[in-house]
Amino acid sequence: MENNNKFSKAIAQENDQSFVQQTQDEQIMAESCRRLMKAAIICWNCLYLYKIIDKEQQENKHREIIKTIQNSSLMTWKHVNLKGEYDFSDEKIRDKYDLKLDRAILL
Repeated sequence: MENNNKFSKAIAQENDQSFVQQTQDEQIMAESCRRLMKAAIICWNCLYLYKIIDKEQQENKHREIIKTIQNSSLMTWKHVNLKGEYDFSDEKIRDKYDLKLDRAILL
């Protein structure tokens, strides 16, 4: 629970770690954005870890990676630039981590 609270504070870093909203609709929108950002980071972490597990061919290291993941949290964000500017244009988007997944895995 403590890690979840720290994660939420990291996402809401502006204005002394709190979103400023005037109306209830703005509050709902801000909380929805926070949840979406958290979900996107957790999704990224899952995909990245899946790739690491999938590439490991030594059984003992494979088990060690899985055990480490089980004893930690997917709510980690130190590798994410939360203050950055992001360009999602077609010219800029590329999968530099090669995280393409087989659709059967997602079903």
